[in-house]
Amino acid sequence: MGGVAQLALAAGHRVTGCDVNVYPPMSDLLRSAGIEVIEGFDAGQTTIGPDLYVIGNVVTRGNRLMEAILEAGVRFISGPQWVGENLLRGRWVLAVAGTHGKTTVSAMLAAVLEHAELEPGFLIGGIPADFGVSARPGASRFFVIEADEYDTAFFDKRSKFVHYFPRTAVLNNLEYDHADIFADLAAIETQFHHLVRGVPGRGRLIVNGADAALERVLARGCWSEKEAFDVGDGWHAKAVEEGAGHAFDVAFGAERLGRLHLPLAGGHNRSNALAAIAAARHAGVAPSVAIEALQRFGGVRRRLEVRGVAGGVTVYDDFAHHPTAIEATVSGLRRRVGAERILAVLEPRSNTMKLGTMAARLPDSLRAADLAFVFGSRSGKNALGWELPQALAPMGARAQGFDDLDALVLAVTTAARPGDHVLVMSNGGFGGVHDRLLSGLVGRMPREHAA
Repeated sequence: MGGVAQLALAAGHRVTGCDVNVYPPMSDLLRSAGIEVIEGFDAGQTTIGPDLYVIGNVVTRGNRLMEAILEAGVRFISGPQWVGENLLRGRWVLAVAGTHGKTTVSAMLAAVLEHAELEPGFLIGGIPADFGVSARPGASRFFVIEADEYDTAFFDKRSKFVHYFPRTAVLNNLEYDHADIFADLAAIETQFHHLVRGVPGRGRLIVNGADAALERVLARGCWSEKEAFDVGDGWHAKAVEEGAGHAFDVAFGAERLGRLHLPLAGGHNRSNALAAIAAARHAGVAPSVAIEALQRFGGVRRRLEVRGVAGGVTVYDDFAHHPTAIEATVSGLRRRVGAERILAVLEPRSNTMKLGTMAARLPDSLRAADLAFVFGSRSGKNALGWELPQALAPMGARAQGFDDLDALVLAVTTAARPGDHVLVMSNGGFGGVHDRLLSGLVGRMPREHAA
């Protein structure tokens, strides 16, 4: 919604907005754009008198402002529908869908098109370092959009991406998530099938060929061109070298197209890069140009982003919030730092995680970390519906659960040693824990590191 607000501002509208618990980096980005952010929801906000309310999917019935909007009978629309109707019609839309990697692939794809001087517009769920903003209208017909499968709004329970009608659609992967709105994986597959139905015949699907769920989606009908990645007869990586650096040959079938030295670690990022290269080629960008662009890719904020170093300890921030993403993030950092210690600090904050659907997978997802510190609130909006100690028991003394953030910060800063890597993972603000950790590490800094 922050990105939608930026796009509306760029289109010439006066934009205000309201939310609760607005946190960086989006809060800083909105302020720098001159968009007024009102903290909280209140019926009195209707006195602003906007021409249109654009409603995000966190807004539910019972929300005081939403109830006042309904009572007044004034115009409102969902964010995805507003984007689809006002920004995407008539453009070459490149949509990136999948349980994991949407933000990174979207950022990669936008960076490739920019490097090719195609001046794309984009709407991405994070802030790409190469642009410094999460959205812009662009100066060409190309528009890259992160295509989320979560529902659109309380009054439109279809996935957001059904409003986008892309010409190029990346289907990155698909597994069970969003347990609060989807009963099972089959229900999510149905939504992905709706996305596929909206791609024109001369459009193209870029599909993870190793994903069984996506195979089932396409078995229900495919009316467009299709290319696969992560399979030998499609886009794939060869001669992989990964350690301090990460390099591999990019191949399509039997054809070698170039060697990519990727700044990001991990097999998941190889897949992300292949998907971006394939999608860009559909838009007319040669793979050699895409490879050149990705070798300079700056990444995305909150994706293994270094927040600071104190006492010889490096603190990272990452958005990982699903066991598969957590495992990929920890493993990616492990490849980067070798035998140096990793202290994983996790807040299971997504609706799926809070419900406990994935609780049994937590120990395995954290196995590459030396120590794990997991925070779970016992009350309030973010309360867990399951017991942390029981879920973490398979990790033994390597893992601790906390329901007090001060206690967690103290435990991490006490355990940390110079040369360690503290990896913080949450899809929220996590109570400003990154700065609290850095401050605590400075306070506990050994004398030889105090200079």
